Amino acid sequence: MTLAAIAGLQGLLFIGYAVFDVVEAVRVGITGPAEVSNPAALVGLIAITAGFGAGLLWVSWGWWRVRSWARSPFLVAQIVLGLIGYDFSQSGENTQRTIGQALIVVAVVGIVLAFLPSVRRVLDAEESTGN
Repeated sequence: MTLAAIAGLQGLLFIGYAVFDVVEAVRVGITGPAEVSNPAALVGLIAITAGFGAGLLWVSWGWWRVRSWARSPFLVAQIVLGLIGYDFSQSGENTQRTIGQALIVVAVVGIVLAFLPSVRRVLDAEESTGN
């Protein structure tokens, strides 16, 4: 199912970003704005990012198993990704702006796909059989 692939890829990217933050902290130290350039903030960022990624992998599993509960956390994740994308798209740097625009597109596509009639039919069939 396409939604499982989207959620799974997003989850892996978030976990990959958490690993990247760990590697960068070890390699070059803690850098950045004052509010995030201390050990507690970095650990918090890594924990939240990895937790969000793990949650998306769980949602991906739910989509794969055609579970209706997967829709709500998936939609919340898409809204969060859209907001992150909006923030990135306001950057003056081209690369960051492009990443932000891509995040917005992926989030909107995910939301639209989650409400397609075919997805609703499959989820309704799953609920009626009691899986």
